[in-house]
Amino acid sequence: MSVATESKTGPRFELRPYKALDNDVLASRIQAVREVMGKRLLILGHHYQQDEVIALADLRGDSYQLSRMAADSRECRAIAFCGVHFMAETADIVANRPERLAERNGERVTVVLPDMAAGCSMADMAAIDEVENCWSELGEVIDTADVTPVTYINSAASLKAFCGRHGGIVCTSSNAAAVLEWSFRRTRRVLFFPDQHLGRNTALAMGIPADQMPVWDPHADALGGNAEGALQASRVLLWKGHCSVHQMFRPEHVDQFRARYPGIKVLVHPECPREVVDKADIYGSTGKIIREVQAAPPGTKWAIGTELHLVNRLKHEHPEQEIHFLSPVVCMCATMYRIDLAHLCWSLENLAAGTPVNVIEVDPETVRWALVALERMLEVK
Repeated sequence: MSVATESKTGPRFELRPYKALDNDVLASRIQAVREVMGKRLLILGHHYQQDEVIALADLRGDSYQLSRMAADSRECRAIAFCGVHFMAETADIVANRPERLAERNGERVTVVLPDMAAGCSMADMAAIDEVENCWSELGEVIDTADVTPVTYINSAASLKAFCGRHGGIVCTSSNAAAVLEWSFRRTRRVLFFPDQHLGRNTALAMGIPADQMPVWDPHADALGGNAEGALQASRVLLWKGHCSVHQMFRPEHVDQFRARYPGIKVLVHPECPREVVDKADIYGSTGKIIREVQAAPPGTKWAIGTELHLVNRLKHEHPEQEIHFLSPVVCMCATMYRIDLAHLCWSLENLAAGTPVNVIEVDPETVRWALVALERMLEVK
């Protein structure tokens, strides 16, 4: 498990006064900390962050890409991860893996999450005790030695460790197909969690029929709400989880944009429901969405189904194209949106003063097995 710790080496700065400061003052104070700490500090900004936070990030990217880039820095000794809890956990795991600690003579990279309320509703839909109960119940119906557990990177460290212990692996939205292929070379079945839509859309594109993908509901009375025969006939067991942002997009939204804007291209994330992905022109990871827009000729019309801040940023960065948000309803990641300049400034000034707050540190046993699953992912081509 991971824990958040607060320094007891001296008086820390309290958060309340920071909330009264305007963004210009906060940005100036954040910049001052960056200048003092230099390359020892990295501020990581996930694509879904607010623009004012992204503007101050040293690195911008998706969750695992950011962790890898930070871990590759030999000078970095502190990370402020502007994202959500599971991202900070992954950064701690990767930056403080045993070989890196040895290179630094045991000195840890301190990872802080500016706002501990920045979580992920999808990651929370698969708790470790629920997954362990599922594994136990499955063992009464099928041979779990013939099942590879696969967890999406958007999950708690404990679930990554579960996969490591049970011969499983981690995937991202960009390599999910390669990870499923790796899994099927080893076992007949895959248990995929926590996002059912990414698992379903990826498996359907590989030719696995929907009737071989039962959904496991951890809150059902028995067997995840499934008949024994359905589990025995399965190839991909999907967890009943979803991203609250991407679940909002509906197939009728696609129809409405096509009717209103002839020639528009629909570009969506694979966390969207199957019916939306089926109607889209292109679907792919956040990175792929960004690359498609960057490579498109001027005048291209897009309706994009992913988090609102990213869509608005693409719209701002590509005025030569016509970019729309694929929903009449405003949907943004409320938990990730929580990190603002007040929380970032507060956490950085405490860090610089030697009184770090909201430190994320994953316990050694979880790190050990989570790294096994992550390293398997890195070996997949």
